[in-house]
Formats: sequence, C-alpha cells, structure tokens
Amino acid sequence: MKSKTTAAILAFFLGGIGVHRFYLGQTGRGILYLLFCWTFIPAVIAFVDFIIFLTISDDAFNQKYNNGQVAGVSGGVNTAEELGKLHELKEKGVISDQEFELRKAKLL
Repeated sequence: MKSKTTAAILAFFLGGIGVHRFYLGQTGRGILYLLFCWTFIPAVIAFVDFIIFLTISDDAFNQKYNNGQVAGVSGGVNTAEELGKLHELKEKGVISDQEFELRKAKLL
C-alpha cells in the first residue's frame, strides 16, 4: 500500500531523479526522470507532482496508485463474505480447487 505522504516527500527531495515514480510503481517514468535529470526538467515536474500529492484527496490517490484500496481495509471488501462466496463457487463446480486456493491466497 503506497502512502501519499511518502510519495510527496520523495517527490520533493528526490523527485529530480524520479525516486517517487519508482515508489509509485511507474518504472518507465522513473527511468525517463533518470535519463533527463541533468536538464533539471524532471526536478520541475517533480515539484509539480509534490504539489499535486499534497492537494489530491486520499480517495483519488488510492484510486490512482493503490487500485482503489483503502489503507487498513483489504480492498474494501469483507474477507469472510468473499471467502464464503468463493467456497460456494467451488462447491457448485464453477471454479476448480486450484483456482479457489489462488483466489483465497489473494484475499488473505
């Protein structure tokens, strides 16, 4: 789970070399920042990113960088309920035992 505060701090202090982009899982953009860091253009863009991270809502940040997940909640779903649904699907033969185990591992 990526933190908005951590991303903002990284953008402010190390944004010129793209560390915040690597942290957010945007490796391609991070490499571009590294390639062009000598021009100081990435530093300016990183400062804009810093301002955006400070002003963006937590929900919007989570939607964009955490696939909509909320901190402290496993994807915003009731895990026991989801496991029950998966078990029902397995019992009905809709999903295999192997697929059940994979989905269960993702939930837990």
